[in-house]
Formats: sequence, structure tokens, C-alpha cells
Amino acid sequence: MRSRYLIVPISGLLILTALLPVSLSVWMAQRHASQAFNRELESFSSRVLLRTERVADQAEDALQNLEILQSTSCSGRHLLEMRRVAYTRRYVQEILFMNGLQPLCSSLEGTSTGEAFSPPLAMTPKGYRFWYTAQSDLGIKRNMVALGSARYVVMIDPESLIDVVPYGSWPINVALIGVKSHLLIASSSPLAHGIWQEAARTGQTQFRQNNILYHVTRYPDLNIATVTWASTVPLDEYWRQQLLYWLPFGGSISLLAAWLILRLQRRLQSPRQRLQDAIRSRDITVHYQPIMSLNSGELVGAEALARWQQPDGSFLSPDIFIALAEQTGLMAPLTELIIEQVFADLGEWLHQHPHRHISINIAASDLISPSLPTLLAAQLIHWQVQPAQIALELTERSFADPEISAPFIARYRASGHAIYIDDFGTGFSSLSYLQEIEADLLKIDKSFIDALEYKNVTPYIIKMAKTLNLEMVAEGIETPQQASWLREHGVQYGQGWLYSKALDKQSFIKWAERRSSS
Repeated sequence: MRSRYLIVPISGLLILTALLPVSLSVWMAQRHASQAFNRELESFSSRVLLRTERVADQAEDALQNLEILQSTSCSGRHLLEMRRVAYTRRYVQEILFMNGLQPLCSSLEGTSTGEAFSPPLAMTPKGYRFWYTAQSDLGIKRNMVALGSARYVVMIDPESLIDVVPYGSWPINVALIGVKSHLLIASSSPLAHGIWQEAARTGQTQFRQNNILYHVTRYPDLNIATVTWASTVPLDEYWRQQLLYWLPFGGSISLLAAWLILRLQRRLQSPRQRLQDAIRSRDITVHYQPIMSLNSGELVGAEALARWQQPDGSFLSPDIFIALAEQTGLMAPLTELIIEQVFADLGEWLHQHPHRHISINIAASDLISPSLPTLLAAQLIHWQVQPAQIALELTERSFADPEISAPFIARYRASGHAIYIDDFGTGFSSLSYLQEIEADLLKIDKSFIDALEYKNVTPYIIKMAKTLNLEMVAEGIETPQQASWLREHGVQYGQGWLYSKALDKQSFIKWAERRSSS
């Protein structure tokens, strides 16, 4: 789509620029306020988790130190050591020495007269026993968290697990809940009835009820969850404050966007549109890199390489615009343009040199295109060129499914076109493809030529090509030593900077004439 066709959509876009930023301002104000509110809830949940982990780590550390004590059970020295462990740990309220589930003595009371503990509610991921119990030698009915090893139990005030002060702009409450048991372990204020049950049933992480926003964070590894909540009344006031900020900002953006669109309307083309314009305007040209006989040193043909010159004079890499053409459905017109350009550039030259050829890269979609054979046949007839003078280069992607691609390849070969396999060895299934696809020539990728000094892969590729009766072209030859090694190992043809870079049509014809006369 050319720039002149963009007037209607740009006009519509100008209207949108007058309305959309203002609407977005209202949305952004609400979003910003909600995000700030949610961040505070999430941050508070994270801080509660850190506190819970710190308390749990301290309890586990106490149990580890207790298990290595060597004193006689419940002796005066043993009780003193238990008191020292409890005294030096902020969150440990009491330590019990156990025989199974029966307390024998306590860091607070000495000999224990308490009843046996019930079986633990759960086991922690590190293998400690967990209770939530009101059992105490002191005659006080207060729920405590108990964490036990083989012989000891430490008692922890559950309020210490959530003893975190919110730093934000809103009062925030928190509850700590056992996920599997649905046990409310600790809460900074009463949690509304049914809130956790609703969160557990729906799996929601955030919901609103009775002007209160609840945020649920689950920690599966610890089998706990935190529920943080706060009233939304301050949120509504904060949203109105944000709106006073975002509305003027949105109006300014509307004016700025309209001005920018008016200035840049001719540049508002997507990469696909730019490529489509380039194809229609025939801005994509073809350069030709010579292919030489390694034995005789004579020119035998050339590979056609697409080039797209940009307004600043640079050339966009073919890897970019060819990939774009494949992704956007423009590969067929691009390939047809390249074929037409090849014949327009070198049709007469090929007619005058019937023993030379041009190889053209085609993609997977081109292989099954019904219009491509017709175009090739028409160009061959028009320029009186033999089919053998146009070779088709296929990458491994072009025949990813041999059952589909093989019949089309066979038809091109039956029409007289040679089939080259390009970039061999850079895919995943080269050997399998070679066994299933009929081809005439194998192009050895430049990466293997660069590694000739190691001689660990290239000789096997050459041997395999000979076994399959395939001729070979080595790409990327840059030194006489590489050319000599390849010639000695039976590679017939080569291309690369040793001979010439890719040339435009006039430079290529002049280069070929000089080569023939020398």
C-alpha cells in the first residue's frame, strides 16, 4: 500500500488521537491508583513472608542446637541450656524436651506436668513436626505454634509470624493461613467470615467484597498463604487525585500526537507495506556472485542474490527482508520479481553463453507455487535460454516435509532445471533429506570452509556427496589454500571473495568478459 492510500486511515487516526488519550487518561488514573494499591498489598505480603521465614529459620536453628546437647535429660544443666537457647532467640517463647509426644520438662517450668501432644498437624518441607495448639503448663489458653524435631519442641507466639508494620498510605491487615488444613494461624484483625473459603474455592488471588480489597498470596513450598486486605475508600480518593494529574497530561498527548501524525504520515508504513512497495516499485535488485570451476578456473555461472537499497544508500540484509517476506506472505511476489530481474539483467547473456547458468534461491512456499513454473517457462522461451541454465537453490527448510516437496522437485528436474541444496549442514536433518530428495548439487556452507584447517567435518560431507553422485559448490572461499584443498578433495566448483564479491549486472558482465579474455 503506497503512501497516498494511507490518507483515509490516517484521517481516522487523527480523530482517534483527539479522543483516545483523554480516555486513556481516565483509564490510566484508575489503573495507576489500583496498581499503587495492589503494590502495597503485595509488598506487605512479601514482608510478612520474610518475617514468617525468619521466625521459622530461628525456630529450626534452635532445634538444631538443642539436638546436639549432651546433658542428662531434664537435669539442672539441661534445663539451663534449654533456657539459654530460648533466651538468645527472640521468637522462641518456650522449649519442651519430649519423649515422643509426651513433654518431660520445659525451659520455663522445669519438670513438665502437661498432657501428651496430639499427633502433628503437618510436617514442614524440612521434616519438622508442626502443631497449632493451646496446650500449656501455665494454665493459659492461648494458641501457639509449635515446631518439633525428634526430641524437642519450640513454642512460638503466632503473632510474631505477622508482626510487620505497613509503611504505605492505607491501613493494611494480614492473616496467615495453613493451606492444607485451612487453619487460621495468625491474624492482625478478624478476617471476615468465608473470605478464605471463597479464595480457596475459586483460586483467586485478588477480589473485592463489601468495599474491601483482598489480596491472596500462596506459598506452596511452605503450605501457607497470606491474605492481606484494606478498605477501598482511600483508593477512591486517591483515584480522583490521579485523575486531576492524568487528564491534562492526556490532553497534551492528544495535541502532540495529532501534530506528529501530520508530520509523519508519509512514514506511517509498516515493514510489510514498505516491502510490498519495494516489490511493486522494483526497488529490489539482484547482484550476482560468480561460481568458478576449481579445476579449470573458468566461470561456470553465478548465484543471484537479492539486494534492497535503503534511502540512505545502505543495503538491508537479505536475512531480514526475506524473513519478513516469508512471515507476511510476500515471498511469492518477491521470488517472481527476482526471476524477472534475473532474465531482464542476464537473459541475453545466458542466451549468448549456453554453457553458463544462474542459480536462484527459492523458499518452501515457492516450491509448491503453481505460478512459478509458468513464469520460468515463459521467460525461458522469451529469452531463448535452456532450462538447464536456471538452477534452483533450496535450503533444508524448503523441503521440511519430503513427501510434499519431493514431487515438485521431481517436476522441476524433469523440466531440465538443476536442483541445488543450499546451506547444507546448517539444519537438523540433512542426511535424511539427501536420502529422500533427488538433487543435482550440494552447496557446502561457508562455515565448513572456514573450518578446513580442522578437517573434522568437511571431508565427510565431500565423501557423502560423492557417494550420492552429487556435484559440489563450496561457498565462501577466501584463500588460494582453501581452493587448493577443495580441488584436491574432489570439489568441482567454488564461489567466494577469492574470485569476486556479488556484483550488479553491469559489473558482473564486465567481470565475466575480462575473465574470459584473460
